[in-house]
Amino acid sequence: MKDEFISKVGFYGQMYYRYLKETRPSTINVMRLKGTLRSYLEEVNANAEEMLARLETEMAKSEGVTEVLKRRDQMEWVARKNNIRARAMEIVQAEVIYV
Repeated sequence: MKDEFISKVGFYGQMYYRYLKETRPSTINVMRLKGTLRSYLEEVNANAEEMLARLETEMAKSEGVTEVLKRRDQMEWVARKNNIRARAMEIVQAEVIYV
């Protein structure tokens, strides 16, 4: 069965859909029958994005990645922000997606 709406549920919603499809296909089928799959994936996506934003903010603050650093050394700021984002994404995937 093809779920046409999958491209509209966001990055993390799609990631969770693929995870469910591979590990729990019966769960997807039950949710399809109940008509709750799309709203559930949208909720997972929203929760993951909220967690990602919160983690990035907290990590940047605790590691001193500020606007002052951005003005002083943009390349260092970009490198550190990218590192923070990658770590935050790993945490979100571990705690929200692959559970």
